[in-house]
Amino acid sequence: MAFVWFVLAAIVTVYAAMKLSTYADVISTKTAMGGLLVGTLLLAGATSLPEVTTSLSAVLIGNNDIAIGNVLGSNLFNVFILACFDLYYRKKKLFLQASNDHLYTAGLGLLLTLLVMVALTLRIDYTILGMGIDSILIVIIYIAGISMIGRLSKSDQPSLPQSEEPTAHTAASSEFTMSVKHAVIGFIIAAIVIMGAGTVLSIMGDQIAVITGLGSSFVGSFLVAATTSLPEAVSVLVALRLKNINLAMGSILGSNIFNMLILAGSDLVYREGAIITTVSDSHLTTAIGVTILSVIAIWAVLMKKATSMFKYMLPSILVVLVYFISSYLIFMNS
Repeated sequence: MAFVWFVLAAIVTVYAAMKLSTYADVISTKTAMGGLLVGTLLLAGATSLPEVTTSLSAVLIGNNDIAIGNVLGSNLFNVFILACFDLYYRKKKLFLQASNDHLYTAGLGLLLTLLVMVALTLRIDYTILGMGIDSILIVIIYIAGISMIGRLSKSDQPSLPQSEEPTAHTAASSEFTMSVKHAVIGFIIAAIVIMGAGTVLSIMGDQIAVITGLGSSFVGSFLVAATTSLPEAVSVLVALRLKNINLAMGSILGSNIFNMLILAGSDLVYREGAIITTVSDSHLTTAIGVTILSVIAIWAVLMKKATSMFKYMLPSILVVLVYFISSYLIFMNS
């Protein structure tokens, strides 16, 4: 029965997240908000709500491995999603069209992941107001990084093509006739639905770990993480169909840095010390995998010229290989 409830919760999560992304798009296009920073924050935050509720509720039921595994596993799965779509649309060479502004977001995500790797290695159980020092550093770096991304993206805006992303985005937004008030109400309702579905996912994931004997770290890093990342997959697919690679990459990379903030939030909910010191060593494998995928993604964006199709596809092929190797190692160590 746990599997049935898990699947139903996953379906509800994906549907609600799709509606959430739609309402977020209406809000961002019909108000003063907009641009790369808003897309990275608003859309990424909206599609990351399943990770929020899943990780926080996992802490409340006493399963920290699912909470941390969900965050790191989602980041691993997110880059995997982008690589799979890039291989599918390989003739369009999506990464070659991406703005260099995404390097700021990717760099911030890489820095936060390296911090988590160090925390998982050292396991310093030092807290301030019940929050681990590593989580406090994550919050500080996140806020400073987002502020810097905002300034850098604005300063670089004049040099960017003014007709690519806005055109695609406007074309998509023109289909919506709902008011901002309607969108805000719908956004709130969809968020509440996702919170409920995310809670069910974490509880059922905990039961599945017990029933199957797979281990909470593997279930959190693979099964739950992949499920809560489905909204990102849908967002990327929609963006790519609109031929908007910047929106697709902004959603994925923005979700990855937002997910690291969820890790800090989980530590805040956990009141018995630094949460990072209580989880399985297998999460270090996931963090290393995320780090490698982040470096490859940065390389793909920087590689503006490809002499052959294979050379262009190489970064995405490596991402897929590293993802499956990491998943296997997580399974073996859980």
